[in-house]
Amino acid sequence: MTGIIDFHTHAFPDQVATKALPALEKRSGVKAYHDGTVCGLLASMDRAGIDTSVICSIATRPEQFQAIFDWSASIRSEKIIPLPSVHPADPELKKHIWTIGKKGFKGIKMHPFYQEFVIDDPALDSLYEALIRENLLLILHTGQDIGFPDSDCASPRRILNLVTRFPDLRLVTTHLGGWNMWDEVRRLLTGRPIYMELSFSLDFLDQIRLRDMITSHPRGYILFGSDSPWSDQATTLKMLRRLDLDEDLFREIVRENGRTLLGI
Repeated sequence: MTGIIDFHTHAFPDQVATKALPALEKRSGVKAYHDGTVCGLLASMDRAGIDTSVICSIATRPEQFQAIFDWSASIRSEKIIPLPSVHPADPELKKHIWTIGKKGFKGIKMHPFYQEFVIDDPALDSLYEALIRENLLLILHTGQDIGFPDSDCASPRRILNLVTRFPDLRLVTTHLGGWNMWDEVRRLLTGRPIYMELSFSLDFLDQIRLRDMITSHPRGYILFGSDSPWSDQATTLKMLRRLDLDEDLFREIVRENGRTLLGI
């Protein structure tokens, strides 16, 4: 099948990858499957038969905005769709979101653990309002995080609060609605029109549970994602195939839903 989209990957500038990857491996206890560069990602895509990858960057400090933005602009191509990032403490937050939209990016990535925020905190209302004004996607780390102590800062309950308050926010929740909080996802989020991508869920849930959660959710709201380099793209795609979903649903998950959401 051609046109497969991986909606959740990571890469770094070459000079950053050599330092960032070992530090992240140590923190998470997870070994990377490639060297963390764009070239490494492209080689992984070729091995897996993936045509397009969305690269999710994270600004861990407000002053990182410009460097991430400039690098994202430099790597854009038909195969690579980079998402810049803003930090919630950035004093020029709204201006930077406007710049991201004006320069044609599809959206941003944010991570409440690395950026130290709670996703339904009213202090972030102006951020969400700005994203809605610019019609930008927000790919948001949701659930717990393997490299941090347990927290409900991005829990399914808070996701439900967020989408109830901001129904026009183009939100994509990672890790099937909330990593390691899937009982709460099933109870509160499954069946609602909330985008969920599948990274780091295929590895942790049994096939019966996965099939139940995927087939009980609106079929236009599931996206394929690997979290590469923290999972192998080819292996993740094979795990999804092993669920034996009907072919139309499989095609929607790995291609059509992503194309629609990205406008490509």
